[in-house]
Amino acid sequence: MATTHVVLGSGSPRRLELLRAVGVEPRVVSPDIDESVMPAESPVDYVRRLASAKLDAVLREVGAVSVGAVVIAADTTVEIDGEILGKPVDDADAMAMLMRLRGREHRVHTGFAVAVAGPGCRGVDWEGHVEVVSSTVEFRAVPIPDLIAYVDSGEPRDKAGAYAIQGGAAGFVVRVDGDIDAVIGLPVERVSAVAASLGSPLT
Repeated sequence: MATTHVVLGSGSPRRLELLRAVGVEPRVVSPDIDESVMPAESPVDYVRRLASAKLDAVLREVGAVSVGAVVIAADTTVEIDGEILGKPVDDADAMAMLMRLRGREHRVHTGFAVAVAGPGCRGVDWEGHVEVVSSTVEFRAVPIPDLIAYVDSGEPRDKAGAYAIQGGAAGFVVRVDGDIDAVIGLPVERVSAVAASLGSPLT
């Protein structure tokens, strides 16, 4: 059986690693979209909209995809007290985010969009599937010196909520209720099921 051509509409190395772990080697296309939060937009609506916008941007890019390719896009955000915690603007912002998360529960929302590219996909609306997977993560009361050391490591700088659960922040976590892959950035099992339902299994 021929391997399905997969396009990952995200520059995230974490999402790429998750797909590679299940034997998928996608072409990576990093869409350039405005990631600003809309007024009164909920965290769930935010990641759903961005996942859709990223996928749409990839499908509209001439030469980005071939007919029959499975295109995947995603976005992840952290929510606490109803507020979206995106990527920190600097180390001070990262520290402020981690101080809010320490000793508490928060929610991680990953929106993903999947479509199979057709001959008329560019410049028109696409048909596919958009979904949000939400998980609950609880941090222990991490000592402040440990948070400072983590921020100094540089890892939080490009991470939603200023941490990587699969990296140096793994020891901060008491429990995860939900899909750990979704917390990292892409619920691969669910994405695979959706791709299969669209007639193009990933592997």
